[in-house]
Amino acid sequence: MKISVIGCGYLGAVHAACMAELGHDVIGVDVDQEKVDLLSAGRAPFHEPDFEDLLERGVSSGRLSFTTDFAQVADCRVHFIGVGTPQKADAHGADMRYVESAVQSLLPHLADRAVVVGKSTVPVGTADSLEPSVTEAGGVLVWNPEFLRESFAVKDTLQPDRLVYGLSKNPESAEYGLAMVDEVYADIIAAGTPRLLMDFPTAELVKVSANSFLAMKISFINAMAEICDATGADVTKLAEAIGLDDRIGRKFLRAGIGFGGGCLPKDTLAFQARTEELGLESLNFLTDVNAINERRRQRVVDLVVAELGEDLTGMRIAVLGAAFKPNTDDTRESPALDIAERLDRLGADIIITDPAAGPVIAARDPEAPIAADAHEAIEGANITLLLTEWDEFKSLDPTTLAPARKIIIDGRNAIDSTVWKNAGWTYYGMGRS
Repeated sequence: MKISVIGCGYLGAVHAACMAELGHDVIGVDVDQEKVDLLSAGRAPFHEPDFEDLLERGVSSGRLSFTTDFAQVADCRVHFIGVGTPQKADAHGADMRYVESAVQSLLPHLADRAVVVGKSTVPVGTADSLEPSVTEAGGVLVWNPEFLRESFAVKDTLQPDRLVYGLSKNPESAEYGLAMVDEVYADIIAAGTPRLLMDFPTAELVKVSANSFLAMKISFINAMAEICDATGADVTKLAEAIGLDDRIGRKFLRAGIGFGGGCLPKDTLAFQARTEELGLESLNFLTDVNAINERRRQRVVDLVVAELGEDLTGMRIAVLGAAFKPNTDDTRESPALDIAERLDRLGADIIITDPAAGPVIAARDPEAPIAADAHEAIEGANITLLLTEWDEFKSLDPTTLAPARKIIIDGRNAIDSTVWKNAGWTYYGMGRS
């Protein structure tokens, strides 16, 4: 089938490459010519495991192409909307300009009975507001939210744990949209992936409620870490014990410096903002979720100040990690960079290393304090902060490092404290000693 993907950022580019891998003819559309040129050359504009190989294969096969010209998608039968919905500059709600612009730019080129499939994370009620214009242009709207995890995006697209379809109230449109999207995902469905059918608002709520639940779970274990710090308990043992309860589960019960990235922070805030617009107060607990997340970042700063003093002028601090999680170069809402910036404001001499995000930051700002690796960053450091749990940081041999002072704050509870203590280091974890 010939399909298009509107918006070639993280979500859209991965989706386009994966759809080409499934055998479809795919055209990716984006307004950024530089990005389109990179993708057209089979080069990934961001770091994501397995993505570039998939991209190169799609482009070289001729099944995958990219353009800035919406007229090129006029004969596509299905169009996926995958543009971003960032937080508004002056409020917590989602900025819907990019979704609205993508749809309005697409509609003049929409073939009769073409299906427009929304994948962007949007406030509940968005699909209902968009459907009249899509219908008037001769198309059918389906809402199919994405559930990608950065660093697992290719797997999550080709082997998702579920497919969610939000369908029109119009029975004929719903039946047609269902059949067309089923054809796109035929191989995924044949592999046994559950397919859930629902209305537009429910489909929109699936994504934002799932993200809010995960954020709540992370903040819960971080709140427990605060109690563990106050009482001498070990949050890692606590998480292991409660995680074995199958009603709770072990995933996302890992204390640290909190969540970041382009999804959880903005989606929880946007979700709360939307409920307030609806006249509801049921999501006030998300205020506490985000407050706990914020406190965990400050906890690292407080530990540094307790060790080195309030005036950090001239103090070299090694920051291991800049991306919000390992195996990505995404620094959006990065807890690591937020902590680094707070310490910089206190006068510290910050030196950062990150295998993926480091080169990106250096390319953007040649004056940025970026080290090539952990050994370089730690050399002469007064304190070391492990803030993104890359494997190469977790596997460091502390006996081979040359800091000025052997102090490490493990912001991700990622390393063996006994190994580091035996090497003469003072170790601080998050909710464990």
